[in-house]
Amino acid sequence: MEAFTTFKAIGIPIDIINCDTDQIIPARFLRFQTSQDGFDQFLFHDLRFTDDGSERPDFIFNKVPFREGGVIVADINWGCGSSRENAVYVLVANRIKTVIAPSFGDIHHANCMKNGVLPVRLAREVCDQLRAQLHDRPGAEIAVDLAAQTVTGPDGATYDFEISPFDKHRMLNGLDDIDMTLQYENQIDGFEQNRATNYGWLD
Repeated sequence: MEAFTTFKAIGIPIDIINCDTDQIIPARFLRFQTSQDGFDQFLFHDLRFTDDGSERPDFIFNKVPFREGGVIVADINWGCGSSRENAVYVLVANRIKTVIAPSFGDIHHANCMKNGVLPVRLAREVCDQLRAQLHDRPGAEIAVDLAAQTVTGPDGATYDFEISPFDKHRMLNGLDDIDMTLQYENQIDGFEQNRATNYGWLD
């Protein structure tokens, strides 16, 4: 996956409490491949589109310039519900690299880390302030610095966030689960050779 160091993009305020993974990507789209043309259209699909496929003009992600955003600022319990990893794939398909929220569904939080989307926990009052600024100033940007563990809002205020050393390391270096495993390739090869030499009779 792509390494995450610093990122600055238009912020998208999502004022939905308990925005679950079925709202992020409805279950009927889980059979589609991430490389398929139009996969990006599944993000917030039932919130963005009417039954006939036309856009709902009042939904934030359908408005210019928010549709070009790369940082979501959400309310409490973002990504709750079922553990579908596609809820992160569809964020990636829309070039969203950071979600800032007071709290996350645990599995969704882990899935974000594994796919290069940085989940940032900030206090609810801070998230409320950031969303208000983004509504007041459409097109305003939010900057995220992972090394410094800071978020800078549209008004220039900076906020610190916490992240585990393990997750910080993997994000800064662009290491997904396979990459993390391959860091131990020599040890794995040594184990396999030792097993073949000393325990081949088990096969």
